Amino acid sequence: MVQKQLVYLLVLTTLFFACNKQREITVQSPDGEKVLTVFPKSEITESGQLSFSVKYGDQRIILPSSIEIKSQDIDFSAPFSVKNVKEKSIQNEWTTNLGERSTVPDNYNEAKIYLESETAKLNLIIRAYDEGVAFAYEVPAQNNLTEVKIDDELITYQFAENHSVWSTPERIPRKLTAQGEINKIPLSELKVGCERPLLVEIADDVKIALAEARLVDYARLSFDAGKKFENSIVSSLDGKIIDTKQDLVSGAVENERSEGAKVEMKLPFKSPWRVVMMGENYGQLLENNYILQNLNPPSEIEDESWITPGKVLREGTLTTQGGMAAIDFVASHNMQYVHFDAGWYGNEMDNASDATTVTLDPKRSKGPFDIEAITAYAKEKGVKVMLYVNRRALEKQLDDILPLFQEWGIAGIKYGFVRVGDQNATTWMHEAVKKTAAHKMVVDVHDEYRPTGFSRTYPNLLTQEGIRGDEETVPNNHTLITMFTRSLAGAADNTVCYYNKRVEKMGSHASQLAKTVCLFSPLQFLYWYDKAPAAPVKDDALWGNTNTIGNEPELEFFNNVPTVWDETKVLVAEIGEIGVIARRKGDDWWIGGINGETDRTVDVDFSFLKEGTSYSAKIYTDDETVKTRTRVRIEEKQLNADSSLNFDVKANNGFTLHIQQIDK
Repeated sequence: MVQKQLVYLLVLTTLFFACNKQREITVQSPDGEKVLTVFPKSEITESGQLSFSVKYGDQRIILPSSIEIKSQDIDFSAPFSVKNVKEKSIQNEWTTNLGERSTVPDNYNEAKIYLESETAKLNLIIRAYDEGVAFAYEVPAQNNLTEVKIDDELITYQFAENHSVWSTPERIPRKLTAQGEINKIPLSELKVGCERPLLVEIADDVKIALAEARLVDYARLSFDAGKKFENSIVSSLDGKIIDTKQDLVSGAVENERSEGAKVEMKLPFKSPWRVVMMGENYGQLLENNYILQNLNPPSEIEDESWITPGKVLREGTLTTQGGMAAIDFVASHNMQYVHFDAGWYGNEMDNASDATTVTLDPKRSKGPFDIEAITAYAKEKGVKVMLYVNRRALEKQLDDILPLFQEWGIAGIKYGFVRVGDQNATTWMHEAVKKTAAHKMVVDVHDEYRPTGFSRTYPNLLTQEGIRGDEETVPNNHTLITMFTRSLAGAADNTVCYYNKRVEKMGSHASQLAKTVCLFSPLQFLYWYDKAPAAPVKDDALWGNTNTIGNEPELEFFNNVPTVWDETKVLVAEIGEIGVIARRKGDDWWIGGINGETDRTVDVDFSFLKEGTSYSAKIYTDDETVKTRTRVRIEEKQLNADSSLNFDVKANNGFTLHIQQIDK
């Protein structure tokens, strides 16, 4: 895959000011609907204080709000005056083979504002897209400093009302946030540590999400309810935080937070982008989530042909026999990867574990496990192999294991239990992705990491967790919240289950099929708790009940469904209630529908299909009268752009469609 960038228009103007008076400076989106204003007139913010407001159409959705940068090296608190403004307008698009759409619009208006106070210089960059607005700050070299420490960055978002937000739990001991439940609460009830993106319901026809983009070497931000002003949200920077699931399991220090500076940067430097995603409804926000990737630089990988998306089977027996069986299954079911999970190099929780050796954890496998024989067989079958490595081994051995894995024939690594939050953890993670790219391996980051668009720059980062996925036995209604909150950030590895008994608690088999369409992930793990036929019997507490994958007819859907797309349309979106998403790959369309806790009739029209063209659709629905283990009915219908279908969907059920063009 080659990612290319086409710039159609670039207009650069420089406006000089003869005096240093402060004035309002605005950028407006190309469609004229979104406006970001710096130094808005307000009784709340003081003259010269870094402040902003946001409009959507005729409505000011974020009232005058403040930006406060705290540092003992540079005093950013004195009033600023505007010295210069540089403006530009960009009409742009870029292409990718690894996204939710193959052509990504990237159009915006920008102003770079050069600010000075008695004690500091600061450049504020503001952008307005049709998909939302964003700002970042630059700290230029000054006062003979070569580096600067940032103690915190406090951004207050002031609202007119106590709007509802969809929030993860507060950060408390033995509690995860990025993988936590997401609940609707008043913004006044937000607790420190709330994850991003943070969905805010402004009105029936206005939804926004507060987010972060291009976080590569900085402390991440999180949200809390504002204490100084009513109806406000405050974002701040994370300090040193250890809150991975591994540390919770092993009893290590939890939520340790360092004192003092949260960021140390060499001058000059640029902060990550602070983003306000904007849309008329939940579906539009999701369709336009590419704004986060647009705020990241283009791909640094010149030849991307080795980056392969696809479907993955986790092999849990950690035996040569199991590996060979998994490879045979993957090769015969149009899947692309076999993944060997934790335990192949010892106890992953042990700091002494050594990922340069094959040393089986006896609690997980008695072996034998010949990784080089397995990778050789996989190559014969056209199958790729991935290995799991816990961050304990990654942090000390990454430079050693990458060339070794390349020699073994490994195509990808799943990073497990990585640290997140503070600057050191963030920098290490993204440097590790770069190093892995140099050895032509793809990456899947698990546990607390959430994306901010870095996969545009290093597209070998195919997916990540940061989601309360199927291994947590999540019900359909939670998946329907995740679809319109967590998925705004980008790809999410949900680890789809199928034969495991937890499917009955989560929803249904047809809704499990639908998750491969509704929850985007270029690496799509299927049959998470199931094993390939001919694999050794394994039924233990580590993996839950391990069932053998069957031959039910609807598995053809898993066989055929892509994991990356040319076009995406959200057809129905009611958070927590119902979601229907259509995605196109080539001439084929795929539709996934997931229902919540209420029986309903779902109307689907097909006006997105080509006019004057006939299609054949295979439809997969839950039906208790079907005499298979999974009780999925398959029907075929003829469709065109004028067609519509009504689906009577029971609570916690779902449906999928594979639509193929007949007369090409």
